[in-house]
Amino acid sequence: MNIKNWKSVASLLTAAMLTLALAGCGNTTTSEGTGTSTQQPAQEQSQGQEQTDLKTQYPLTVTDATGESFTFEKAPAKIVSVSPAETESLFALGLDEQIVGVSDYDDYPEAATSKPKMGGVSKPNEESIIAAEADIVFTGISMSEEAVTKLRELGITIFKTDPKSIDDVMNNIETFGKITDHQEQAQELITKMKQDVADVTEAVKAVKSEDQKKVYVEFSPGWTVGKGEFMDELITVAGGINVASDLVGWNEINEENIIASNPDVILYANDVIDENSKTLDQIIKERSGWDQITAVKDDAVIGLDANLLSRPGPRVTEGLKAVAKAIYPDLFQ
Repeated sequence: MNIKNWKSVASLLTAAMLTLALAGCGNTTTSEGTGTSTQQPAQEQSQGQEQTDLKTQYPLTVTDATGESFTFEKAPAKIVSVSPAETESLFALGLDEQIVGVSDYDDYPEAATSKPKMGGVSKPNEESIIAAEADIVFTGISMSEEAVTKLRELGITIFKTDPKSIDDVMNNIETFGKITDHQEQAQELITKMKQDVADVTEAVKAVKSEDQKKVYVEFSPGWTVGKGEFMDELITVAGGINVASDLVGWNEINEENIIASNPDVILYANDVIDENSKTLDQIIKERSGWDQITAVKDDAVIGLDANLLSRPGPRVTEGLKAVAKAIYPDLFQ
């Protein structure tokens, strides 16, 4: 199906296909936040550098999700981000002046739209990135390790993240703060995100296991998410049961299985329009047999802001709150 208006979920669909191709490349690590971490996130290596009064002491060495190590003698003066989620994180840390380029899909915050464009999220414009002379280029879940390696062979310094959980997102933000000497801003942001998680957890803790609602999420026509990804965690932390949790990662759906699982709530990205100008909820409701699903019969097919739903950046906990409210509206008046 050709999609005319799916800009905000394009990076996730790319990530879905790349994840299927790279399923054997997972990494593990420990985490410090509130979720379960399964990525190898950007980690600070111990080289005797001490963090005092939230000021970074250089030289600082960190390792990204591909295992590549980077040593910074000072805070980067020029930064490029070719991932919408990473761009949001960097702006949230107050790095507007240092950001000299973003991907073609970066649309938040508003300031990002006026930055020079560096091409796509999975295959950025190599010439533009080289011309930007950035000290560091951040990329996220939509770029394969093979693509990262190719850019590194061209002499481009690529720092890749691969967040699988809310914890991973917060850990990455913490690392960005250390790299850029914006630790105070990072900690303020993380504190706010942790409070969002705590608020949702508190609100849904009284939901009994037998009353948990079954949830199906579709972020692009025919695509859903199983366990091991942050979008699945959003459903779980919000007190729901992901009906696709028997799958791993991003997957094309089996319509018969979704009908059989009979979700109580269906969540979808609200800005997707197909070549016939049909919205994603119309596509879902018109599928054969889906009119018998409880969520469809009860009019519990709910559109969510695609960026909040699909971007593992600083607004991911806002996405969590939106998911929780959609599943249990009575708990979030």
